[in-house]
Amino acid sequence: MSMAAAQAAPAAPPAGADRRRVLLASLVGTTIEFFDFYIYATAAVLVFPHLFFPPGDPATATLQSFATFALAFIARPFGSALFGHFGDRIGRKATLVAALLTMGISTVVIGLLPTYAQVGIAAPLLLALCRLGQGVGLGGEWGGAVLLATENAPPGKRAWYGMFPQLGAPIGFLLSTGVFLALTHWMGDEAFLAWGWRVPFLASAVLVAVGLWVRLRITETPDFQRAIEREERVRLAMGPGGRPPRPMATVVRHHPLALVSGTVALVATFVLFYLMTVFALSWGTSKLGYPREHFLMLQMLGVLFFALTIPLAALYADRYGRRNAMITATVLIIAFGFAFAPLLESGSDWGVLAFLALGLGAMGLTYGPCGTILAEMFPTAVRYTGASLAFNAAGILGASPAPYIATRLGERYGLASVGWYLAAMGVLTLLALLTVRRDAPGERP
Repeated sequence: MSMAAAQAAPAAPPAGADRRRVLLASLVGTTIEFFDFYIYATAAVLVFPHLFFPPGDPATATLQSFATFALAFIARPFGSALFGHFGDRIGRKATLVAALLTMGISTVVIGLLPTYAQVGIAAPLLLALCRLGQGVGLGGEWGGAVLLATENAPPGKRAWYGMFPQLGAPIGFLLSTGVFLALTHWMGDEAFLAWGWRVPFLASAVLVAVGLWVRLRITETPDFQRAIEREERVRLAMGPGGRPPRPMATVVRHHPLALVSGTVALVATFVLFYLMTVFALSWGTSKLGYPREHFLMLQMLGVLFFALTIPLAALYADRYGRRNAMITATVLIIAFGFAFAPLLESGSDWGVLAFLALGLGAMGLTYGPCGTILAEMFPTAVRYTGASLAFNAAGILGASPAPYIATRLGERYGLASVGWYLAAMGVLTLLALLTVRRDAPGERP
């Protein structure tokens, strides 16, 4: 194909079976990644404080466990830079396979770790090392999965395609919580803490094998193929002396506003989600007296609203614009912040279920279009790196400290202060969204 023909040729999204295979690959991969991530989050509340840290004050052990939970978010930008470099240089497909392997191996090894009683201080250190591996893998996974979907989307359906990898979050949560519910239902606490908690970590090896099989059968995205034909990778990558610099350097140097505004625009998304999952589970079982199995069941019901509102938000975003969809969802998050404490402390299952349904429903409204809006902020040649960096930097600012900050605020100033914290992060996100370029419905960069 000549250069002129390559430049004139429109993107050719796959059709039929190829299209379904692409969407399945983006969905299956993120489902596995989030399953691995959530089983750690659940274990960080229910298991790790008891087994991997020095015996003593339970509150201190829980805070230490939350600290290892936060390590993954610190590692995710390194995963973004590493996998983004190869994703923007050699392609999306091979990079996604490597990211999935990194995450999967780290998760399986956690299921094999010795406890504090067996090896002492080495136990939390090994746990932290595996958590870093999870973070690196997830840092490379999310951006590639979103690009796999959005770069294969036909005109007018970019947000709809971009929502498929986002559905991996609620599906992964339902699978991980379902596994823990089954384990806690069929075995006593002693057996669960002795060996039962290891089952979901080891079982993830089967899911990883399935994910690899699906991803090895897909082809490269049309957008990236066109970038190769136009030699856009070379033109954007060449640095002083003809040496190709890292795509991360190109993003920071040439797209700083997109990187900063994209990062801050997702802070409230991350804060909300980890308040509704990790913090709510910890507070509900330790402070409000809910049995572990009972609260996990309520969370599973709440996550159904998360799964429902993701496609609704994608449809709204394709019709009215991604920026408008994110702004509307953020206003709802701010409002929910003021209902946070009254609903969670209502003392009734219906009140807690309303808390979870409203919070996770609002989460779906912001999470559905967020991948598409980030992908649209960067050119194809550095899109993997740019979108991944913004997404994972938002995780550092929003998710990594959220359970810890919320726990300290709740213990010192009461649960209402946690809701104010969420509302404040919502205001910060709203201000960032106002700086994002206004997109037209169905727009394709």
